Order: sequence, then C-alpha cells, then structure tokens
Amino acid sequence: MDKKIPDHRKIGKQMNLFCFDDTSPGNIFWNQNGLIIFQELKKYVRSKLKKYEYQEVKTPTILNESLWKNTGHLQNYEKNMFKTNSESNKYCLKPMNCPGHIKIFGQKIRSYKDLPLRIAEFGSCYRNELSGSLHGLMRVREFTQDDAHIFCTEEQVFKEIRKCIEMVQEIYKTFEFKKVSIKLATRPKQRIGDERQWDRAESILERALEKNFDFLPENGAFYGPKIEFTLHDKLGREWQCGTIQLDFLLPIKLGISYINEKNERIHPMIIHRAVLGSIERFIGILIEHCDGHFPTWLSPIQVVVINVSKKYIEFSKKIVRKIRKSGIRVEQDLRNEKINFKIRQHSFSRVPYIILCGREEERTGNISIREQFSQKIVKVPIEDFIRSISSEIKNYFFKRRNEY
Repeated sequence: MDKKIPDHRKIGKQMNLFCFDDTSPGNIFWNQNGLIIFQELKKYVRSKLKKYEYQEVKTPTILNESLWKNTGHLQNYEKNMFKTNSESNKYCLKPMNCPGHIKIFGQKIRSYKDLPLRIAEFGSCYRNELSGSLHGLMRVREFTQDDAHIFCTEEQVFKEIRKCIEMVQEIYKTFEFKKVSIKLATRPKQRIGDERQWDRAESILERALEKNFDFLPENGAFYGPKIEFTLHDKLGREWQCGTIQLDFLLPIKLGISYINEKNERIHPMIIHRAVLGSIERFIGILIEHCDGHFPTWLSPIQVVVINVSKKYIEFSKKIVRKIRKSGIRVEQDLRNEKINFKIRQHSFSRVPYIILCGREEERTGNISIREQFSQKIVKVPIEDFIRSISSEIKNYFFKRRNEY
C-alpha cells in the first residue's frame, strides 16, 4: 500500500485497537481500545434511534433454512451463507437481519394504528466471503449491521423515506466527510415481482430524493430498488455505506399483514435502512479518513496525565481522579522516563489531550495541556478544562472546539 495513504490495519496495531488470527480468518479480535470505539459508535447511533422513534430489538443468529428459501435469499445468496445442521433440521447463519424483523412484526395482529413501526438492531451478520477477498476491517465474514426496518402503509412510505434520508445525512455530517453522493439503484436482471411493482417503487424513491442524485441501473436488491449513499473521505476515495431500500415483496412472500380502517388485511411496505452499514468497515473507513486521530468522543483514551518527575506522582493522581470523576476516559503515565519520550509515545498513540503535572501546576492549581496537532502548551484551571472537553464529547464535535 502507498505509504502516503493511511492503512487502518497498521494504525489499529499502533493504537492497540484490534488483531486477527488464523484460527478465525476474516473475523476480528477487538482489544479494549477498539471495543470502546465500537461501543461509542453504537451509543451515538442509539441517540439518533431515540430521536427518530425506533424500537431496538435483537433477533437470533441462526434461523431455519426454510425461512431463507421463503424469502428468496437462499436462491440468491446460498454460496455466501454459512450453514449448520442440528438433528434433522438445516439452519443458516443470517447474512442479513430483515427476516428476523419481519418475524417480530408478524408475531401478532397489527392495526394500521400501529404503523409506522420502526424496528432497529445492531445485528451480527455472517457471510462466507472468499479468503482472497478478506481485507482487515473492510471485508470480513462476521460483521455488525446497524439495520432498521420500517413497516408502513403505502400512504406513509414517502414521508418515512424522507425521514430516513434526513437521519442518514445528519449522522454523516457528524464525521465531516468531504462529500456524500447519492445514487438510485434500479431493478436488477435477477429479481422477483412484476414490472408494475418495480415501476411504483422506483418512482417513490425518485420523488423522495428530488434531485442531486445519479442512477445506478440494474444495481438494486432482488426484492426492491435502493438508495445508496457514498462517502468521500479526506483522501478523495469513495466508500458506499448507507442504503435505503423499498420492499413490497417480502411482506407478501412471508405473509405479514395489518388490519386497515375497513377491517381488511393489507400487506405493509417495508423500508430497509442502514446508515453505517457494517460498523466494523465504518471504523476502518474512519481510521483512514482521520489517520487514527479520532474526535475526542470516539477516542479510546481521551486524556493522558504525565508527571514531570517522581515528586509529582501524588499530584498527578489527584488530577486523574478529578478528571475520571467527570466521566472522561483518562489514563496516567507515571513511569520514570523522560518527559519528551512519554509525550512522543502518547502523541504516536493519537491521544487528544496530554496533561503535564509539575512544580508550577501544583503551585498554581492550573494544568498544562498539550493538544493533538499542537506543540503549544496551554495553562488553564482544571475545572475549565473538564467543562470544555465534556462539552466537546457531549456534542459529538469532530474537531477540537476548546472554550478555555
């Protein structure tokens, strides 16, 4: 790989985020630092799920093969599916979450008054990718999809798709990608359903997008057209991540319905929605997008406190306790090493803030802060620093916005 292009695998090793092992090719062993990033991303997306009124669920990893036959997935994706047997039954590890969400919808009689029903899951999915195609976090066999399915009436579908587009763009804005391009993927050659249904679905998505999108002919899912969101990172590379798919066929194939105002059974429409897509892959994209210099809210270690000499160990510990009490991820480096060596090491590990504790800091009660990307030392009261960094974390700022 070109040395000028950040490699998420190399940076991940430097920051102690994750590792791989031949005992489980294509799967990730998350270290504590990497898992913090993973969980913080989920926490952020959860805040948006709450705002847009989703119900979070969890569905089984292993489902009977008959379900995948009914949905059409087995016929279309069999070579990429992991299978297992138990007694006389055949099962598949789920390559996607939609059938499980449909089962949740169909567990009881639904009324039109229950719709729209928005179901979300951070679901583990499994795809038997060829070993030669596996690549770090970007192409794996087990991944976590930030999936959602919206069950709605035909009258509600336009408004719900508009809300999905709004949510997707709101989340991407947080990460300051250079550009987000949108494409409408239309009916593929291998598909189910009739032309009239496809015409209707493609028309709805096209109206919801309004303008500023390109067509992607014959690239939709086999059960419906989709909107694709492509991120352009700081290096100008393109990454297809989010999708919004309109599905009018799986509700029919799996026999789910709701009762309308006339007491008739009607098949709902389903909107399949993912924002980050594979969370693992999104982390890989982010690592290379920001060269491992995560925003403070995502950084595994947000602050490191360094003592200038042994004499200031207790003062350093006092500062650490005060910062930790505020819910900030802080570590202390009290090793008997030269101060510049410790600063270089933590800068290499991409810690956003390094605090130095010595004679002047102990005398004045202020702390000396060295920020990421800066050689300058800023001296501020500890309370001001905590207030500033807490605001930065709470508001999901991508760049430093210090107010001390």
